[in-house]
Amino acid sequence: MTLRRVQNQIDRRLREIERELKPLVHNATREFVRVTPKRTGNARKSTKQRGNSIDAHYEYATSLNEGYSRQAPDGMTKPTIEFIRGEVRKILR
Repeated sequence: MTLRRVQNQIDRRLREIERELKPLVHNATREFVRVTPKRTGNARKSTKQRGNSIDAHYEYATSLNEGYSRQAPDGMTKPTIEFIRGEVRKILR
């Protein structure tokens, strides 16, 4: 196999990986919202994606994330990070 051919294969795979990573922030935000405890719905409704960040914009976000609610004893960040790791593993196979 020539060096040029190997480079083309690498470039192709990198483009595939980049394409597959694009929806990851959106999907991670959806996962964060999914694992957010729901009582009144305010926490879920107030969680937004801002660029490449998830913005939990309500005053009790820290408490919920620290496991205050029995609905989410691990908070929202830890399960979301686990979700992202799983998605990245799938992409890199």
